[in-house]
Amino acid sequence: MSPSLKMASGLLGRATRQLAAVEAIPSSRTIPILRSTMQCRSYAQAQRPRCQNAPVSFIRNQFSTTAFRARAKTMGQLRQRNSTGPFSWKAAALFILTGAGMMLYFRVEKARLERKRIAEMSKGVGRPKVGGPFVLKDTDGKEFTAEDLKGKYAFVYFGFTHCPDICPDELDKMAEIIDKVKEATKDDKLFLPVFITCDPARDTPQVLREYLKEFHPDIVGLTGTYEQVKHVCKQYRVYFSTPRDVKPGEDYLVDHSIYFYLMDPDNDFVECIGRQDTPESASKVILEHINDWKREGRPLKTE
Repeated sequence: MSPSLKMASGLLGRATRQLAAVEAIPSSRTIPILRSTMQCRSYAQAQRPRCQNAPVSFIRNQFSTTAFRARAKTMGQLRQRNSTGPFSWKAAALFILTGAGMMLYFRVEKARLERKRIAEMSKGVGRPKVGGPFVLKDTDGKEFTAEDLKGKYAFVYFGFTHCPDICPDELDKMAEIIDKVKEATKDDKLFLPVFITCDPARDTPQVLREYLKEFHPDIVGLTGTYEQVKHVCKQYRVYFSTPRDVKPGEDYLVDHSIYFYLMDPDNDFVECIGRQDTPESASKVILEHINDWKREGRPLKTE
């Protein structure tokens, strides 16, 4: 090779090595650009919201099979969880109690609506009205009218003091009913028991007073003339048969209906209690009507 070609080849190799060295070392302009790019990337990562991945992490931790198995410490716990699932014994007990409570509520409400329907039917057009205006006298000889029954629940019975068996039995039952209702309501003035004689010729105010105090002091005794008693019996649809003209001292019996009539504070008939009813069943019916009245917020006169 000629000397000139050797010199050219050496210069070319030297230039190539210097160019490679220059490309390997960043220049003074390249370093700031790289530094700025890295700072921007770090700032963007710092400003990214941390909660961005929170839903994914929460779902993974709460609902993944790995997390579920991790919370079970033993195989027995894992089998128990697999058998019960999300329906625990506490949830089952709460479900049963709620269902039982709803059934009880609807049963009570249905009975209340049925009582209200029957009471409204008794006031309907074309049906015989039970009760109405009357004027009688109490055991003190004072005038007593149907207006005196309003504002409280009246419990009216028709009988006579010379009754040998039925009236005493029914008045004993009335006395038990009075005590049960008073004990349940804690109110002495809410319930008004009334005894109306069907034998005005013998049952004077004084006779009624002495007779009724043997049963219960709260029973209000009422009497009057024969026509007044006949009128009030007709108002309450009570059958009775009493000799109109009886000689003094003559003994006789009076045939009459055997029912208690429950009247609401508006003096409307709501229930009839018969001989087949016990003091417990009768007082239960009376208290149901009283509670229905109170639940509706309707006024009562207890003074």
